[in-house]
Amino acid sequence: MLFVHYPKCSTCRNAKKWLDEHGIAYESRDIREENPKAEELKTWHEKSGLPLKRLFNTSGMVYKSLNLKDRLTEMGEEEQYELLASDGMLVKRPILVGDTFVLIGFRPKEWQEVLLS
Repeated sequence: MLFVHYPKCSTCRNAKKWLDEHGIAYESRDIREENPKAEELKTWHEKSGLPLKRLFNTSGMVYKSLNLKDRLTEMGEEEQYELLASDGMLVKRPILVGDTFVLIGFRPKEWQEVLLS
């Protein structure tokens, strides 16, 4: 399993702690040091079943400074993937990638249902 996170993010730290407390093995990847590529993001998006907008960190400063709230509706999917791949701080995190699932953001109840059921 791949755990994509930003170490300074409190939500990511809580997710990491949750994984460790439940004895769930994962490979850790710092999103600032190794930002996901557009192809990875597309695969994760499709596997997650979520709308593409959910991959964006809408509360982040980069998202706001680029005024993406208004611009995303005018962009095609490929353009959005490329934009996400350009800066890890645009990507919602943490992301947990398994063989059959992708979890975006940390919702303990959802993680428990997927990982411990």
